[in-house]
Formats: sequence, structure tokens, C-alpha cells
Amino acid sequence: MFLFLLFTFIIEPPRNIKAIDNPNDGGNKILVSWELSPTDSILDGYEILRKSEKEKDFCKVGFVGPGRNSFLDENTEDNLNYYYQIAAVKDTIKIFSEISKPAKSYPQWFNKGKLIILLTFFLFSFLILYFIKRAKRVELFIRRIAGLNAVEEAVGRATEMGKPVLFVPGLSGMSDVATIAALNILSEIAKKIAQYDVKLIVPNNDPIVYTVAREIVKEAYTSVGRPDAFNPDSVFYLTDSQFAYAAGVDGIMVRERPATNFFCGYFYAESLILAETGAQTGAIQIAATDSITQLPFFIVACDYTLIGEELYAASAYLSKEPILLGSLKGQDYGKFLIIIILTFLSIISLIFNFIIK
Repeated sequence: MFLFLLFTFIIEPPRNIKAIDNPNDGGNKILVSWELSPTDSILDGYEILRKSEKEKDFCKVGFVGPGRNSFLDENTEDNLNYYYQIAAVKDTIKIFSEISKPAKSYPQWFNKGKLIILLTFFLFSFLILYFIKRAKRVELFIRRIAGLNAVEEAVGRATEMGKPVLFVPGLSGMSDVATIAALNILSEIAKKIAQYDVKLIVPNNDPIVYTVAREIVKEAYTSVGRPDAFNPDSVFYLTDSQFAYAAGVDGIMVRERPATNFFCGYFYAESLILAETGAQTGAIQIAATDSITQLPFFIVACDYTLIGEELYAASAYLSKEPILLGSLKGQDYGKFLIIIILTFLSIISLIFNFIIK
């Protein structure tokens, strides 16, 4: 009893309790801060109590250790007044502070901490729109990509040999950007195949990708004026099982002996199985993927390999569409500008640190 009374007189509560809406968030959060108790060193911590304008009594919403002078209440209702009180705790003794002024939480329109992202967005948008407009007036230069330059040769070889062209659009779904890029490539290749009257084979692992690929190929034949030459059976669904799909495609290679194999999209452990079989059948093989783990296998087993972002640039390179070319050029210049800024800031930082030392 004596110790209880002694601690009651010794312990002091925290002071200057402030509650504000937590800045730069989506609402439902209030930030509570206070000045540490003068007796902070002997405390067990601080208990945070809260009461809304709809409630009569305070209830505990959190606890922090000694030395802490803030607490984020993440369970509030927007546009409702809340009052806070902080208790200094030592064993079973609690000394309460004064009650804070009311505070409301509400969502902000914009996170000011991400201003640089907004500026970067406007910069990239300006560059892309500028180069799209420019691409409509003049032909923009894109560096030579050997694998894409070989597309014409590869399709021509299939024509001369009277053999089909095999296009494998990877094993990922339509939500994957690599699959979208692969289907853009398929569209341009299908146009060339339609002009040369070559048999096309497109086995699919995903039913949605199959549906989209079929429409893309059909549209490609129509765009070159040969809708009657389109064979609906040239694009088909095989299976969604990874190695069953690989075995099925290998069987097609062995039976059909395609003159050219295209492996475009996202691949997994089946990549070397497909590429090795294609190499044994004597086909020209062109691969394009952003799967870092599978690139070594394609580089070794294929004649040409598009690495990383070359896959995304392929559709613009083949089609020469102003919108695609402008977008590609704008993104490249945006990345180049970011590299310059980072390099400049790094040099400034090194110079500054050198001067300080």
C-alpha cells in the first residue's frame, strides 16, 4: 500500500497530447503524439485510450513501450470526432493525462510523399506523346535486332521447303505482359505467313490465350486480303499441364518437321526440352522471353534469341506502327533521362561526402 501511494506521487503523466489525421493516406487513421513523461525512465510504457463522440467512456486501443511518443490508430471511422488520453503505466498503477482536442480522419486526394512519381508520369507521358506525333511524320530509327531481321528469312525458308511454321506463345496467361507481347509478334508473323501461303501451327497452353491467338491470326489473314486461306485448326488448345504440353509440342515437331520454330512469351522448365527437340529436327529457331532463368537455354539451343525488353520492342520493330514506335522511343528516352539524373545525383553526393570528410 505504501509503494502504491509512493508511485502515485512520483509518476507523472505525459503532456501536450495531440491527435491529427494521419497525412497522405486513404483515411481511417489518426496519429496521436505526446511529450514523454518526466518519469519515463521508470515506466513500463504508455496505454492509449480513445473515445468517439458517439461513446461515453474511453477504451484501450493500444500500448507502447517507454521512450515512444507516438501511436498510429488504424481503426477509426472517417469524419467522426475522436478524443484521446494517454496513461503512464507502472506495474498496476496508471496515471492519466489530459484529454486531447477532437480529431477526425479523412482520405487525402494525393500522397505528397509520391510527388516524384507524379512528375515522372507526366514526363513519360509527354515523351511518349511527342514521339508518337513525330513517328507519324518521319520514320524513327530503332537499332537492328538480328532475331527480328531473320523473320523474313525464316518464313521464306519454310515456303521454299514446303514445311510449316510453329509458333509457341509461352505457358503464361493473358495477364502476363510477355504473353501480350508474344501475341503482338504472332500477329505480324501471321501476316507474312498469309502472304507466302505457308502452313501455321499455334498450340496453346491456356484456353483464353488460345481464343485470343485464334482471332489474331484470323485478323492477320483478313488484313492482307486472304481471309479464305485461314485454317481454324491451325490455332488450337493442347493442354494446361506443363510437361504434357511440352511433350505434345515435341510430338508436333517430330511429326510435322516445321522449317521454323518461334518460342515467344514466358517459359518455365520446359524451355530446353522444346528448344532441343527443335534443334534436332533442323529447324531455324527464334526465341523471345523475359524469363531470366530460361534465357541461357534458349541462347544455347536457338539460332536467335530476343533478350528481355527486346520481346516488348518486337511488335513495334516488325509492324512499324507510329503509335508503337513512338511509345517505344518515348520510353527509351525516359529511361535514358532517369539514368542521367541518377548519375548526376550520385556524382554530387560523392563530391559532397568528400568535402565533408
